[in-house]
This record gives sequence, C-alpha cells and structure tokens, in this order.
Amino acid sequence: MARRRKGRKIDGILLLDKPAGISSNHALQRAKRLFQAQKAGHTGNLDGPATGLLPLCFGEATKMSSFLLNSDKSYLSDVKLGINTTTLDATGEVVKTRPVPKFSEVDLEAVLEKFRGTITQVPPMYSALKHDGERLYKLAQQGKVVERKERIQEIYRLSANNISTDGFTVDVDCSKGTYIRTLAEDIGEILGCGAHVQSLRRTGVGCFALNEAYTFEVLDKLSEDYEQLDELLLPVDAGLTDLPIVNLSEDVAFYFLNGQSVMVPSAPTVGMVRVYEESIRFIGLAEALGDGRIAPKRLIATEN
Repeated sequence: MARRRKGRKIDGILLLDKPAGISSNHALQRAKRLFQAQKAGHTGNLDGPATGLLPLCFGEATKMSSFLLNSDKSYLSDVKLGINTTTLDATGEVVKTRPVPKFSEVDLEAVLEKFRGTITQVPPMYSALKHDGERLYKLAQQGKVVERKERIQEIYRLSANNISTDGFTVDVDCSKGTYIRTLAEDIGEILGCGAHVQSLRRTGVGCFALNEAYTFEVLDKLSEDYEQLDELLLPVDAGLTDLPIVNLSEDVAFYFLNGQSVMVPSAPTVGMVRVYEESIRFIGLAEALGDGRIAPKRLIATEN
C-alpha cells in the first residue's frame, strides 16, 4: 500500500478565478493538490455554473475563512427575460415562457430602484441551505418544495448595462447570502415576463477583487514549482483590512499567545481587532472587552 503524502505546511490565501462546470469544493481540492498543502478551505460556495473570485485559505489562513465568508460580495450576471427555469439559471428546465414587453432604460432603472437598499429574499429550492438536515437542492431534485423563510439582504449598488429587448447585464454589490438568481427572477416578475440568470461571475469578496485572481491555467503551468506557487499567496491577514490594529510588545504577546486576555490601554473598546507582535508579525484576532483588555479569539502560529 502506497504511503500517503503528508503535504506541505503553507499559510496564506490564494485568489482563484474559478471556472464554470466545477464545484467550489472540486476547485479547492484541485488547488490543494497543486500546492501539496496539508490543510485548505474555501470561503463560501460559488455555484458550479458560476465563475469568478473564490478565495482559498491554506494552513493558518483557514482560521480566517469565516470572516471572508461573511464579507460583502460583488457580481456580474447576464439576465435573460421571458423564461423561468426550475433552478433560476440556464441549467434548469423551462417552467414558463412569456412575451417580453417593450421597456426603456428608464423603465428598467425604475424597477432596479425597488431592489436597492434593504430587501427580502426567499431562498431558491435549488440551493445548499438545509431543511430538516437535508440540502434543499436534493429535495428539489425529488420534486419536493418546502417553505423557506424570507431573509433580509442589502443591495449596496445595482446597475444594468448591455440592455437589449430580452435581457441585460446586472452589476451588483451586496451582502453575503444574496441570491443573484432570485434577484434576477424578481426583477423579471416586476417587468411582467419572468427571468433567469444566463451567467454569473463573482467579481469581489470583501477587499479582494477578481483582477487579482489566478486561473488554473496559470497554476498548472507552475505545477511542482512550489517556490513560484507560494509567491502567489497573500498573507494570512490579507482579508482583515477593515479591522483595527492592536500592536503588542514581545512580552505581552507571550501571554496573549498563551490564551490570556491582556491589557492594551489604547485598544478599541468594542468589536474585533487584529493583533500584531512588535508591529510586524500577525498573531491573531481578539475581542475588545471594553475595560482596556483584549481577549484572544483566533491565534495564529506562523513564522516571523
């Protein structure tokens, strides 16, 4: 029996431009094999047909993945009017067709305005959410429909371009968990003809942008050249730029890294902070306790 390779201990974040046709987990496992990484995780599912930005975390960066999961997202999506599908995208079966009424850019703008700001969405049946322990998409594949609770989402920016008689492209900045497929269908309903997503591309996750991402074509060319592959990785703390910084001396950092709350008179009094030793080494995340102390929440064991 062949001995299983242990893998390399690497820490950092890879910005991947996920291709269409593979799941986020498939993309993760492929990248993990290319880097021969011991530990890896992705930062939120991107549907198989969708493309675009998928941050992957290696090693100690996996401890930060929940913060990227909860980050705001940006998308570009081609919307096809007049056709509703089972999955709300082009992979599903057509369930209804309707003529597309004539509309102007002014008409479309008036509809988009209804979706800017705080909105509610009913998650689609074809989604990874669970109902009584089972994924909704599995229930949908069995022809079952269950009640889903509305969710509150934020649409920070919403615009349309490439407008034609039967479709357009939407450019969206939104809160995490927003379903662009649902957004497209809801816009279509207000226009009176229904709609579905023809294509979806994620262009932003938190502070990361798609133009910083690498394709598998680039990664494959560097296969087994681990030095060059590692140069593509961002630091563990790269996705935390919105959090305030707290610097600790070497002595105080020792107690912090041993799980103890430490006194930092200049620290914020509320919320999460990112913590550095001697302004150089990122050593973890902490919660401000309001009395001058910070309590460790995620400790990072990386080299200097």
